[in-house]
Amino acid sequence: GIAKTNDFKKFVRIENPFLPFNRNGVLFPKKINGNYMLLSRPSDSGHTPFGDIFISESPDLIYWGKHRHVMSRGIKQWWQSLKIGGGAAPIETSEGWLLFYHGVIGTCNGYVYSMGACVLDIDNPSIVKYRSDSFVLTPQEWYEERGFVNNVVFPCATLGDAETGRIAIYYGAADSYVGLAFTTADEIVDFIKKHNNTNEDDKFIGIM
Repeated sequence: GIAKTNDFKKFVRIENPFLPFNRNGVLFPKKINGNYMLLSRPSDSGHTPFGDIFISESPDLIYWGKHRHVMSRGIKQWWQSLKIGGGAAPIETSEGWLLFYHGVIGTCNGYVYSMGACVLDIDNPSIVKYRSDSFVLTPQEWYEERGFVNNVVFPCATLGDAETGRIAIYYGAADSYVGLAFTTADEIVDFIKKHNNTNEDDKFIGIM
């Protein structure tokens, strides 16, 4: 769902962008080519066996269309082999839209959630310019490994400093705590480009 507020005390819910089932909606912080843009992960009642990220457009936050595939789960990368989904709102950089997302693997001990990163085209964010085949954060600390839901690192929000390029990443840890990690735009984009793998994993896999 989507809601609006003027004072962060009273919230007014507006029209739902999609029918169920759909998860991990992430709204871009500004219009692109005159339209609002929203990332999501189409799903079903089986807790998302599909697992890919799509993007949709709207002129008014009510009617949504132009649904396009953005990124498939990373078949060859263990940490995102089951499903992927958005997290924090994309950050505008000179290279494109910096997106921190989550990737999931199913193990004999349950799901493990890690944090990945990619760069989307600034004018057409359905295009993945760079995507790291390595996670940027995975459960390692006790508060990430043990909690209400074990082994979870889930990006939730970011704050960026335009002057220094410093980025603060707030993330859910084991569904019980809030973690805070820091990087810079230059550092994380360089990491993504160094570990770039967009050839295989961003091909659409599924039925259209």
